[in-house]
Amino acid sequence: MDKWDKRFMEMSKLISAWASCYQENRKIGCVIVKNKRIMTTGYNGAPAGIRTCVERGECLRKKLGIPSGTKHELCYAIHAEQNAIIQAAKLGVSIDGATLYCTHQPCAICAKMIVNSGIRRVVYQQGYPDDFALEILDEAGIQLEKYTEEPEA
Repeated sequence: MDKWDKRFMEMSKLISAWASCYQENRKIGCVIVKNKRIMTTGYNGAPAGIRTCVERGECLRKKLGIPSGTKHELCYAIHAEQNAIIQAAKLGVSIDGATLYCTHQPCAICAKMIVNSGIRRVVYQQGYPDDFALEILDEAGIQLEKYTEEPEA
């Protein structure tokens, strides 16, 4: 990992604070970068015009007892990676050949979107219980790297 990876991972952590997920430990941030330039960002939260879990005062997944890594469709939020890819499409920004930095490993749904969007590298910090996502990224030849912070000298 180099200084650019560190910078963009720090940016993904900053963006994760914007998430509107009710559960503190599920705030996810994402930055898509190409040629050391930020193309788009994303965080997990409800679609535009839909009340967030924070506004509702509860997490639908927690209320229904849904385990992490399952039944992604039963959630008001869109994942950070999805939001970043959607923003690129909405703004007409090419992310083909880009690197995606995310606070967490992508799920299988996000992995499929990453493959089809042309992103070639994914750097993440925290794991996620979705081995199928790893299989998809591997088979597609996406470079997947777990980021670990190096201690200050």
